[in-house]
Amino acid sequence: MSAATSRASATKERILDVAERLFAEQGVFAVSNRQISEAAGQGNNAAVGYHFGTKADLLRAIVRRHAEPVEANRERLLGEIGDSRDVRDWLTCLVLPSVEHHASLRGSTLARFTAQLMSDPALRELVVAETLSGPTLMRVMDGLNNCQPDLPLRAKIVRNDMTRHVLVHMMAEQERALAEGEARLTWEETAQNLIDALTGLWLAPVTD
Repeated sequence: MSAATSRASATKERILDVAERLFAEQGVFAVSNRQISEAAGQGNNAAVGYHFGTKADLLRAIVRRHAEPVEANRERLLGEIGDSRDVRDWLTCLVLPSVEHHASLRGSTLARFTAQLMSDPALRELVVAETLSGPTLMRVMDGLNNCQPDLPLRAKIVRNDMTRHVLVHMMAEQERALAEGEARLTWEETAQNLIDALTGLWLAPVTD
């Protein structure tokens, strides 16, 4: 790798780090590309556009760089459970890779950034396209559905939505609590509590 390529790569990583933090703290629409460039120490205020294009392209780049390690970890767990008929196994494959990735990021704002995206209808579609339609996640949802063939479709849809909201917002709350020194749980304990709670959610009876 040439020195110029190395510098460009380092600049892009710096921009991604700064953008993720500013979006998490202030909201996506409150932060301009110019602000990101300045906060990243770039003399050229057009640096974000030069390296990433539009704001949507920048958001996709942030999402993708975190999605890849989560996908790889989930692929490994899926290989371990095979064709399990245990709801908890599939929820472990859903929860653990995401939580472990967050735990590996010291001082990260990823969870709060994700919560910002998922709270906006337009931005939610970007996350869905980049991560929620990923192959390993689709396999997890198929596995959950196969474990409960008698669960009505409407209940599966609602519980899927509830699972997504619980996972996104509880990880954001854990991240905030850690950042502010208020955390009552470790990331490992958070993962186990999420798996316990979501297992109860998926196995709960359906009211006629």
